[in-house]
Amino acid sequence: MSADAASAAFCADLVRHHDFERYASTLFVPAGSRRALLALYAFNTEISRVRDHVSQPLPGEIRLQWWTDMLAGTGHGDVESNPVAAELLLAIHSHQLPVDRLSKLIDAHVFDLYNDPMPDLAVLESHINDTFSTLLALSAKILGHASEGIEQAADHGGLAQGVARMIATLPYDAARRQLFLPQDMLIQHGGSAEEVYAGKITPAIRATLDQLISGAREQLATAMALLPQVSAEARAAFLPLALVVRDLERIADAAHDPFALHVPSRLRTLWTLWRAPRSKVFL
Repeated sequence: MSADAASAAFCADLVRHHDFERYASTLFVPAGSRRALLALYAFNTEISRVRDHVSQPLPGEIRLQWWTDMLAGTGHGDVESNPVAAELLLAIHSHQLPVDRLSKLIDAHVFDLYNDPMPDLAVLESHINDTFSTLLALSAKILGHASEGIEQAADHGGLAQGVARMIATLPYDAARRQLFLPQDMLIQHGGSAEEVYAGKITPAIRATLDQLISGAREQLATAMALLPQVSAEARAAFLPLALVVRDLERIADAAHDPFALHVPSRLRTLWTLWRAPRSKVFL
């Protein structure tokens, strides 16, 4: 196996193990675009998992800075020997991906290294825009062409996707005393961060989640309404939104315990993504 093929295989394996939903979505796009998408998603996997590999924020910031320097062309050591970096640089060159947006994605994950609570909804939405929305927009650029319609759909769809993912990871975040629920919203409902860290549902937490889910559903509806304005090629980048529909329905159930670990069925994920292109939204 050549070095290029080995790097591509490494990225595919990394995404398959740590971000199966995005990996699965690449199975339903043209084969010629799959490699670049997996490079982008592997990069995101590396960045978003830095917190899992460090015990203190400083080593995490050093890891993130390495990626920032790599994008700026001032990387230390043999950057090309890192398979994810090599594949990402190829994707950037092949699809003219904006380096500044990739750098902002890195900067957004500095917040993850600390246990500072998410202060309010505006900051949360900014964080999601720089991560989830950016990934949707860049995925669409790989598959099609950049456009105002793509950016608008990505902004709204990313917000819905980010809220759904934040709620899904609530058990993990609470266990390490990290609060992504907007603190001001939680306080307005009579709750506190300590209630979240305790890992038991309370009326205040339920009310906060309901408010976030309601907003996410509105964002998702807007994104879906915008998809007809997106080219057919780029529309495939939004297939993961079909999973957001499923996830929001599950977590909106009054009987749902947000602190109970839930591992989505990979078979159901594949089935949902297989059906999505056959719906009128994605045609």
